[in-house]
Amino acid sequence: MGFIATLRNLLWKGGAKIGMTKSLVKITDDSRVAIAQGEYDRIQLAKAYYRDDLPKIWFRNSYGDRRQRPMSTLNVTKLSAKRLASIIFNEQCEVSLEDPQLDKLVKQIIADNHFNLQFEQHLETGVALGGLAARPYVDDQDNIRIAWANADQFYPLHTNTDNISECVFASRSTRIENDQPVYYTLLEFHQWDGPDKYVITNELYRSTQHDVVGNSVPLDALYPNMQPQIEFNGIIKKPLFAYFKTPGANNRDLDSPLGIGIVDNSRNIIDAINSTHDAFVHEIKMGKRRIAVPAEMLRPGSAFGNRKGEETHPRMFDPDMDVYEQFYGADDLKITDLTSDIRAEQYKSSIDYFLREFEEQTGFSAGTFSFDGQGVKTATEVVSENSTTYQTRSSYLTQVELFLNQLVTAILQVASTPEFFSDGQARCHFDATGDLNLSVHFDDGVFIDKDKQRSDELALVSAGVMPKREYLIRNFGLSEQEADQWLSEVQDEQPQFAPSSFEDSSGPDGDDDVGAD
Repeated sequence: MGFIATLRNLLWKGGAKIGMTKSLVKITDDSRVAIAQGEYDRIQLAKAYYRDDLPKIWFRNSYGDRRQRPMSTLNVTKLSAKRLASIIFNEQCEVSLEDPQLDKLVKQIIADNHFNLQFEQHLETGVALGGLAARPYVDDQDNIRIAWANADQFYPLHTNTDNISECVFASRSTRIENDQPVYYTLLEFHQWDGPDKYVITNELYRSTQHDVVGNSVPLDALYPNMQPQIEFNGIIKKPLFAYFKTPGANNRDLDSPLGIGIVDNSRNIIDAINSTHDAFVHEIKMGKRRIAVPAEMLRPGSAFGNRKGEETHPRMFDPDMDVYEQFYGADDLKITDLTSDIRAEQYKSSIDYFLREFEEQTGFSAGTFSFDGQGVKTATEVVSENSTTYQTRSSYLTQVELFLNQLVTAILQVASTPEFFSDGQARCHFDATGDLNLSVHFDDGVFIDKDKQRSDELALVSAGVMPKREYLIRNFGLSEQEADQWLSEVQDEQPQFAPSSFEDSSGPDGDDDVGAD
């Protein structure tokens, strides 16, 4: 870092001390952030469980010394979040709009951003931490991209528990300056100034401490082309971001608009699972075979007289074996097997018990994680035995559909705003005050026996009570246009029969009336 930059940082740091520039320890210290720091302390704790970053186990050894070792955990937070995310949303999900031009544009943006794959991955962290956020932006090549924010990077502003209309996104980066790490935090505020004025404000903070936001510094210290503030008058009608909240009430803070994750109401049972699993693994390690032998049996031998290379007590055991341990005791000490039995069944039963409690608390059907000893099940059995999981999924799908509506609305507002693009040309025309008419088709293959569904609906088509077009859409994932194309091609492939001789006859009933009286 040059002299000018160093001097400028010193001036801004001094300005923060006398109140000329802003200084923050936590983002929640900003007066615009309307949420308690305790909510983000809770999210950080859930994040530690999701990363499996848990404290080490302290114990006393046989000599009374206090020691520690890593905990051997069973990361059910990651396991359950991944399981829920995979059954809630997958790559087979499709979104469509009634307007053909908007539909084509949105599908292209979704494909360019690999949205289906990205959303399933981010949804996993959202389920674990209680929420996630996304916002569209335009990159240097005028392509619309989607930026994601975890629960600890999204801060509501002046909001209620039902709707978040203003927020701040926090993103952190690290640089090495003068051989020490320096932490920069970019805050992007989305606010309304009156009913029709939407304002985006960018602020940059610098700190040499990892857990401190730091002092306000000029944007060009890290982002030379970023504007401090952008105003949209009468153009933006709805927020340019979307927030996904996990279903259910936030019982940790009833006034908070943030969702709660898996850990928040299951921490005690997760700790029980981890401690039981750790004790089981430790017992297996301590239960390895051990055989006590007299110390002299393992004592190295010595050379006998002038006969080099020969020992008075040659080795009696394979040098690669580690089961023998020497003991000092009475002269009549014999070889003794010290191996203890491992309480595998007791530990297995305990872990299964805690896993079933965890399934109940997190909304999974019994047997989802615990071992029931059954083999592979048919799709019909999965449907009947996973009713609880299905209900939980349905609750999540409501929030996912709301999130997708908000995100597509934000994308279309960006695409219809010329100021976002270098050429000053909007990519579409969209009125955010009207109905979006977004349709979301979720893949229910996990819970529905598709073969049986297809057979049943084919019988309905044959009976004339279901249109062929609807059958193709429901069972083959086709759009309405694609289904119409299929039906048209099928119609064209039907053989065209030539008129029969009966139809060519002059009589109305096929008789030629020749020789008639």
